[in-house]
Amino acid sequence: FVLQIFFYEDKNFQGRYYECNSDCPELSSHFSRCNSIRVEGGAWVIYERPQYMGYQYVLMRGDYPNYQSWNGFNDTIRSCRLIRYPSSRHRIRIYERPDFSGQMLEFSEDQPNLLERWRYRDVQSAHVQDGFWVFYEHPNYRGRQYLLEKGEYRRHSEWGALHPSVGSIRRVVDF
Repeated sequence: FVLQIFFYEDKNFQGRYYECNSDCPELSSHFSRCNSIRVEGGAWVIYERPQYMGYQYVLMRGDYPNYQSWNGFNDTIRSCRLIRYPSSRHRIRIYERPDFSGQMLEFSEDQPNLLERWRYRDVQSAHVQDGFWVFYEHPNYRGRQYLLEKGEYRRHSEWGALHPSVGSIRRVVDF
């Protein structure tokens, strides 16, 4: 099974490219800008800054012909990480308040519009029981993204968010 991601400097898979098959904390020596990406295998987190910092985007197998197609804010990608140890099972609990208090909702499927099942705009804490999940700031998998691995997140800052707004949630499944 091939685990590969290709970063292209120009849109529509044109121009110079860099092929990667493992974690890379610093990509700027390989390319100056990134306007399209092709994921041949695996699921990847790409970051706007070196050392896995800044905005993050979770990409599964497929073609991303321009940075808008992965919800990017610009053409800057500086590090990437392969999501390891996939799970065929997915289960998460989200909570209305920090420290796993208040109303709770448990599910094991994608939620393209969380407001259809959850009456709150915010998710203050979460417990990932199985699998990997991506929180999106807006419905339909739009806006800022946050990868949550198995574990407990007592407040939104623990998954890297400045605000607790979650509009949609997706499982990482394509390995």
